[in-house]
Amino acid sequence: MTSAIELTNVSKIYRRYSGRQFATLKSALLQRSILRELRPSETFPALSEVSFSVPAGSTFGVIGRNGSGKSTALKLIAGITKPTSGTVRVDGRISALIELGAGFHPEISGRENVYINGIMLGLTKRQIQDRFDEIVDFAELREFIDAPVKTYSSGMYMRLGFAVAIHVDPDVLLVDEVLAVGDEGFTHKCLDKFRELRRRAKTILLVTHSLGLVERFCDRAIWLDEGRVRAHGDPKRVVDAYLMDVEHSEEQLLATATAKAVEATSAGESAAHAEDTSPALIAPPAAAGDGQLMDMFTAVEGRWGSREVEITDVAFLGHGREPSFVFHSGEPMSIRLKVRAHQPVTDFVFGVGLFNADGVCCYGTNTYAEEMEPAHLAGDAEVTFDVDALDLVEGTYKVDVAVHKRDGVPYDYHRLLYTFRIKSRTHDAGIYRPRHRWTFSPGVQFKP
Repeated sequence: MTSAIELTNVSKIYRRYSGRQFATLKSALLQRSILRELRPSETFPALSEVSFSVPAGSTFGVIGRNGSGKSTALKLIAGITKPTSGTVRVDGRISALIELGAGFHPEISGRENVYINGIMLGLTKRQIQDRFDEIVDFAELREFIDAPVKTYSSGMYMRLGFAVAIHVDPDVLLVDEVLAVGDEGFTHKCLDKFRELRRRAKTILLVTHSLGLVERFCDRAIWLDEGRVRAHGDPKRVVDAYLMDVEHSEEQLLATATAKAVEATSAGESAAHAEDTSPALIAPPAAAGDGQLMDMFTAVEGRWGSREVEITDVAFLGHGREPSFVFHSGEPMSIRLKVRAHQPVTDFVFGVGLFNADGVCCYGTNTYAEEMEPAHLAGDAEVTFDVDALDLVEGTYKVDVAVHKRDGVPYDYHRLLYTFRIKSRTHDAGIYRPRHRWTFSPGVQFKP
């Protein structure tokens, strides 16, 4: 199959300057250090030995984190910049929509910019005249086309740039993440135009953070990471590999953040909390003796209690009972507490509370509420709270854990110190995601 785009061992090196900066060349000369101070001290490889090809007539997705080299690759393909080493080959007329407002002059009108951009992309003035009304109507800018472009919003910029780019009738269309600033209606219009270009065997190279779009729309995909190719091929396989890597990074970040939160609260724990706090859905609804209950919706992050019984470790366990901080909606999860009773006790309750990132209580329970009568606790022990399926929507969640007396007086209360994340390919709303299915009569049909 003929390749419309081909990159072979392409590297792009940018220079970074460091050291003291001078206001003028004269000041640098007077210091007799211009060569030392203005010489690049290090380089930054935006791309390193990148090779891939895009078959003619295909739609190709490029994914990766910010700073991974995606936009640099597009600029090389568009001819905006040259590679430091390697070769870039493109077959056919290119139309590029790489940066918002690129090529637009802010002081002149949208009408004049359409003509200037069209000529830059290889059209004649007559061809632009023939397509002008179609471009303006597609961009939905009829009443603003004679206004200076500097008065346009970011969405208007994007609409006009996209309209010009696709009406050039390119052989190769390069699109960066600029569609992110469009409204939903215009995004659907753009996707319909992409489908039309695909039917006409045009080549589309799409850089996007919309992984669902890559899976649905692209024939092949590539994942760039720190300027190198990490995966290349089937879009679903590439996206899955990328998501696994993202989850691994999130695991590390959440583990670090949780460890810091626990360490900070342990170091700065206030003995006063032991006298007056214990949230209601984890402790019983009434207090006796020296303890007072506190509204858990107003309690702040922290740790308090007498420590007669101490929680020494908290872990989230996933498949295979392996510690984890990232779970998928519907997966099982266990919360394991390691506790230590410094003296034997007969009055104890274990509790957990689950909150979303906005502080909304998703669920709370304790062993006393579930009619478990305490008998004896001594020395080191483990307590595990098992959830068969985390039927939660995608998001970040916080967990309270506690051990306290039946009257609510806390031995050890950990408030909002532990964080885990739920991932889901379905972006529904709310908190709880009940198990469900849809059924339809024969008169209701959906596209495959």
